[in-house]
Amino acid sequence: MTMSPPRSAGASQLGTGRRWTLLVTVGTGLLLITLDNSILFTALPTLTRELDASWSESLWIINAYPLVMTGLLLGSGTLGDRFGHRRMFIAGLVVFGFASFLAATAPTPEVLIAARGLLAVGAAAMMPATLALIRVTFTDERERNIAISVWGSLSVVGGALGPIVGGLLLAHFAWGSIFLINVPVVVLAVIVGLAVAPQDEPHPGTRWDFVSSVQALVTLVGLVVLIKEVAKADRSGTVILGAAAVTAVGWFVFVRRQRKLPFPLLDLAIFRNPAFTSGVLAAAIAMFAMGGLQLATTQRFQLVAGFTPLEAGLLVAAIALGSLPSSLLAGAFLHVVGLRVLIGGGLAVGAVGVAGTLYGVQQGMWWLLGGLLVTGLGLGAAMSVASTAIIGNVPARRAGMASSVEEVSYEFGSLAAVSLLGSLLTTIYTVTVQLPDDAPPEAARSMTDALTAEGTGPEVLAAAFTAFGNSYWVVMVICAAVLALGAIVTTVLLRSYGPGSASSAYGSGH
Repeated sequence: MTMSPPRSAGASQLGTGRRWTLLVTVGTGLLLITLDNSILFTALPTLTRELDASWSESLWIINAYPLVMTGLLLGSGTLGDRFGHRRMFIAGLVVFGFASFLAATAPTPEVLIAARGLLAVGAAAMMPATLALIRVTFTDERERNIAISVWGSLSVVGGALGPIVGGLLLAHFAWGSIFLINVPVVVLAVIVGLAVAPQDEPHPGTRWDFVSSVQALVTLVGLVVLIKEVAKADRSGTVILGAAAVTAVGWFVFVRRQRKLPFPLLDLAIFRNPAFTSGVLAAAIAMFAMGGLQLATTQRFQLVAGFTPLEAGLLVAAIALGSLPSSLLAGAFLHVVGLRVLIGGGLAVGAVGVAGTLYGVQQGMWWLLGGLLVTGLGLGAAMSVASTAIIGNVPARRAGMASSVEEVSYEFGSLAAVSLLGSLLTTIYTVTVQLPDDAPPEAARSMTDALTAEGTGPEVLAAAFTAFGNSYWVVMVICAAVLALGAIVTTVLLRSYGPGSASSAYGSGH
């Protein structure tokens, strides 16, 4: 007979005040991580100009963070199961703070890309630990659902507030401030975390496989290169075939190794649970749509409408405004409404919201804001209970692995949005732009180049604005279509998780 390992004594004896203080602390760490995922959306034009970065370098400044983080997340979650999630959380905070200082003082695009990679190392260490600490601390299922919904709402709000924070800082300080602001927050979180985080019992029998982590990272890099190359106008067949081969071979050897290991980095059997799988899909799809919507909208209104970074950030903040109440209410009423309605229905509402946003661009600001609010309303509900579906359907001893899978889904959604949709913004522009004969050649490369090229006149700008409008339309249609497809798939998977059904397969003692 196999017995579940004992829960941490420190976790089970935490008082109510200390439990919720812990939630605030790990929520602060999560907020830093998600802010850094989107804070560059409004800062991108400024960074491109100040560091003299190309559009490709600008995308890598954004992509380096989710790419490295996603590749490391599975391994870091397993390390947390082995050595303790409290240690991983504190260590991740320290690395994150140090990398933030390096990024703030980076003199070149290459140094900033490297610093963003180091930021991702710290984020990968602490991100699974945030959710795992909630899993082992909140042992009452109803209370845990509320805690996880708060955690999920911070994921949404952090991503949505990133453009605002970036715009606000750039309005008063140099671009390095968007990273330097992390340092005092990290110091405070480390002090409070050491005081309130439980001494969770590590499981030294859990093995961490370095080779599997490398295989996962190589597979992910190949996939990102493949996506970026396919989305380019001047794509290379050789690069596409090479990236596809690396992705396929990397995934094949990774899966084969996981099936042979006694302690796999990723136990593929957990995906047999439809609630778990639906949660993973919902998290990835919601972040893909949100990342694409934020990136495209902030770029459009800065480059075409002349918004400042702060104004563009405040515009997309409507997503956060819509998501906050729905994410909190979804967690509170999950036991009544059920996963199917909140996940499938939330993604469907998000699709309607994105379509409304696209319509609002032509009709006026109030229509646009309404579309963004509806988008946030749907995605907030779906994402908050997606976290519960994932973490509540694995045993507590694998909380780190489950948390890692969730974070991978979130980060891969953001990464795919920037890689695919960010590239499409430029590709559709270059394919559809119709410049006058006397236009500077640089204006054909991107909207940013059209604005900064010498000799750009009203006719050139008008053609560039039209072409970028085409890019924006394509990106938004893709976001809406992906959300609609996700709503259909998750609703089918969750057909047994209707109103009044249990959302978790494991109780507080497992």
